[in-house]
Amino acid sequence: MSKSLTEKLSELSKRRGFFFQSSEAYGGAAGFQTFGPEGAEIKRNVENSWRETFSQSLGHREIEAPTIMPEAVFEASGHLDTFDDMIIECPECGTSSRADHLVEDNTEIDEAEAFSNKKIEELIKEHNLVCPSCGEELTGVKVEDFNLMFETSIGPGSGQPGYLRPETAQGIFVEFPRLKEYARNQLPFGITQIGKAYRNEISPRKGLVRVRELTQAELEHFIDPDEDRPPIEDVEDVELKLYSRKEQDKEDGKAVKMTVKEAVDDEVVESDWIAYYLGIAKQWYESIGIDMERFRFRQHQNDELSHYASDCWDAESHVDGDWIEITGFAYRGCYDLKKHNQYSRDDYTIFKEYDEPKTVEKNTVSPDMGYLGPEFGDKAGKIKEKLEALAEEEPEAFEADKVLVEVDGEEYAVPSDKCNFSVEKVTENGEHILPQVVEPSFGIDRIVYTVLAHAFDEDEVDDEKRTVLHLSESVAPTEVAVFPLMDKEGLGEKARDVADMLRDQGFSVKYDDTGNIGKRYRRQDEVGTPVCVTVDYETLEEDPETVTVRDRDSTEQERVEISKLAEYL
Repeated sequence: MSKSLTEKLSELSKRRGFFFQSSEAYGGAAGFQTFGPEGAEIKRNVENSWRETFSQSLGHREIEAPTIMPEAVFEASGHLDTFDDMIIECPECGTSSRADHLVEDNTEIDEAEAFSNKKIEELIKEHNLVCPSCGEELTGVKVEDFNLMFETSIGPGSGQPGYLRPETAQGIFVEFPRLKEYARNQLPFGITQIGKAYRNEISPRKGLVRVRELTQAELEHFIDPDEDRPPIEDVEDVELKLYSRKEQDKEDGKAVKMTVKEAVDDEVVESDWIAYYLGIAKQWYESIGIDMERFRFRQHQNDELSHYASDCWDAESHVDGDWIEITGFAYRGCYDLKKHNQYSRDDYTIFKEYDEPKTVEKNTVSPDMGYLGPEFGDKAGKIKEKLEALAEEEPEAFEADKVLVEVDGEEYAVPSDKCNFSVEKVTENGEHILPQVVEPSFGIDRIVYTVLAHAFDEDEVDDEKRTVLHLSESVAPTEVAVFPLMDKEGLGEKARDVADMLRDQGFSVKYDDTGNIGKRYRRQDEVGTPVCVTVDYETLEEDPETVTVRDRDSTEQERVEISKLAEYL
């Protein structure tokens, strides 16, 4: 039986040092992968290319936040309540499986993640699905929610409860009160971050595709939706392949090609900001070597949306028969800033000045502290703050006999007549608004995996089977390999001189004098080096000195003068 692309890529990655199972000397731990020398270099190149495209070129700023954050952060963000996957445990052998993946792997259903637990239980019964480990029937076994966050303790002893972050985004949102000052309290502005995130996946699988420690590159773009518009004209002619909700609902639905401008004009993509970033991203994916024939943007179904998103599109790559999500483009609205504004003691709003002063009606409260103090003790101050916030957000709450507010996880009832709620006419010069957030969130590990998979090829050269990675020059771990035909009679010294010269010119260079020249070419083909330079006897004999330059993809060779080599490359 012929091997699948996944198996071939896994073998190549171990052999040539792209990625491999971590801690194998101690039996390994599922969901953790080590990037070897070649893989780490590709990963860095992808990250640097992303940084240049989505941070530097667009005028955004980058930060680096801790990977461990206090429990209160994730209480506010909603992750403690909603960051779940569906788990089913075999009653016979105890193996835990991700229930929606079990359905996807054994039926024609592609997006089972969008279904409810009850629907998954029905599908397991309908298709007579069994435990992948022991074959025990799973009909009637309850599908439950499993929170994916890693819990830890901050400090000695019981310490302060904390969690390893499941996304880099919260590290940006939490620091918004300070970040807005760096932006001079002016919208729009964007903050980027590249870093580790952690998810306690139920069933890690397929190498880099589903892991428990991953690298994300995220952009949080803070905007005023009433004022700020993206420069759509910069990407309006970029062609997108869009798999919309409408097409997904059809029996013969498919991804449809259209330009960014057409997608916005026809309202296929609801947010012009999302459309703008789809256009930027499509060009970037293509530049790093992702095959556009094995790529699409898929819109989330309504019941598939994250708790914070009003609209979301995934960039998906096709690898070995599966569509893999590599990026999510979400319109998060003001969900995150609103939550942190409510739960924390800091101000997550920005003051928006009016062109002219306005007379407006404003809901106010003047709580009777003579009542709140004796009645609620040290909670009185926080209760007062909650009542003031509630007056702005839910004024109808004061129509009841008692007003309910939550402080530190406990609910308190305050008589309405002690709140002194009123509506007053006031003149204002501006208002405090919660910015809305547009978020492209990239999974770097999956993008690296896609780049490798789409670059992988097998062909024949001189009647020998060859494995080659057609990597883009922008991400290849090495740009140029330099060989002496053999390491004697001055060839090795001259080759080292050529390698040093190219390094001085800014190229990433690998020097190799081990084995015959054919094997060295094959080694470089397998790690995707675009060009090999060989110093041979003609080099020493000719004036001016020349070398052989071999192209990876065509294997064609030509002579180039050493003095012109850097310019030629």
